[in-house]
Amino acid sequence: MSPNPRQLAFTALRSIHKGAFADVAVDQALQQAEMSLLDRRLFTELVYGTIRRQRTLDALIDQFARKNNQPPDLRLILQLGLYQLRYLDQIPESAAVDTSVELAKRNKLSGLMGVVNGLLRQYLRTQTILKADPLELPEHSGTCSGAIARLGILHSYPDWIVQTWCDQFGIAETEKLCEWMNRPPQIDLRVNTLKTNIDQVEAAMRAKNIHVDRIPNVPNALRLPPSTGAIQNLPGYTEGWWIVQDSSAQLVGHLVDPQPEEIVADACAAPGGKTLHLAELMHDRGTVWAIDKTASRLKKLQQNVDRLALTSIHTLTCDSRDVPQLKEQCDRVLVDAPCSGLGTLNRHADARWRQTPQSAAGLAQLQQEILTEAATWVKPQGVLVYSTCTLNSIENESVVKQFLAQHPDWSIEVPNQFSALTTSEGWIKVLPHCHNMDGFFMVRLKHG
Repeated sequence: MSPNPRQLAFTALRSIHKGAFADVAVDQALQQAEMSLLDRRLFTELVYGTIRRQRTLDALIDQFARKNNQPPDLRLILQLGLYQLRYLDQIPESAAVDTSVELAKRNKLSGLMGVVNGLLRQYLRTQTILKADPLELPEHSGTCSGAIARLGILHSYPDWIVQTWCDQFGIAETEKLCEWMNRPPQIDLRVNTLKTNIDQVEAAMRAKNIHVDRIPNVPNALRLPPSTGAIQNLPGYTEGWWIVQDSSAQLVGHLVDPQPEEIVADACAAPGGKTLHLAELMHDRGTVWAIDKTASRLKKLQQNVDRLALTSIHTLTCDSRDVPQLKEQCDRVLVDAPCSGLGTLNRHADARWRQTPQSAAGLAQLQQEILTEAATWVKPQGVLVYSTCTLNSIENESVVKQFLAQHPDWSIEVPNQFSALTTSEGWIKVLPHCHNMDGFFMVRLKHG
């Protein structure tokens, strides 16, 4: 008998609420359970979707429940049921209700089966009577501050993230951004130009009836259609023709623009996608220092280096805030800094609940320290690129402005490429709802 995907989703959600990372919990369940492709997809959708929509689902539970102090397991079952009713059109309403009641029975909550049945059916009745969304939202006056709670509940984000975006982009753009970040993540490929070219990969995909799209402004990038199937079964995987990397992340390597025979450093290298790209752009001629303080993460990078037979990459296990041996040794340095990841929330369902204003402030301090140290590695007239995958000005513009104020011998170098993404200040900002890629910030700095 194959495992029940809803039961597995309930178990995974329970472990996530106890501190496990969502992707780890999902991967472990998929490795341990023998499920059909349809069940695997349902399980994955239920876990990621329920985590992503957690605040909205909790608001509905609080709205329809007679008591708001449900046991944690009961609340998880109600979240799963409401997620199916609200967001999964392919699940019949009766199936969503009945399987949720069955979950309560299977997980020693038999006495609360009536609560599950009653709340879910009350949601459906209210939806039918209103002929509209039953979710009650707070009133707002049309101002940015008044809209924060409404957007946070409707689209399921903590208020501080909505406020952060609202301060930068305004109400209307923030709502578009919130909607985009709740979409399923796209899968982009970066063609390995040391082994093939984009025409060959595109032809190989289409020969297998896989339609891929090229991506404007991103050389050698292809986007896969939804539900492509297992990545390792696609043409060119075994041959190392491409790796999975979002288009925004691919832009970073092009902004660094490393040349053959140069010495380049990647200050925060793991898991290694950008490091590999730098080596490819240099035609694997020269030296790329891949630096990270976590040996296990560098080991995974080294496995890819070995698989692709690259000779220019050398790993260095140390804290990038203290690497005196690289002082004035590098032609180009990349600081793709640890960040709050607010530009990639659609890929990391639980990240919106893990980050806080305090953690973002701590990251901004770390980013400043790494950037300051990495600048000492650059030769006179050399290049330093700073990038993050967040949309938070204290980790982006503020870090760069502070660095430039303290280092008058550095300045922003406006890139010739990617003019459509470059602001008047000279940095590149990728906005997901505008550019259909992960949110990214990057800037190229010149020494001397």
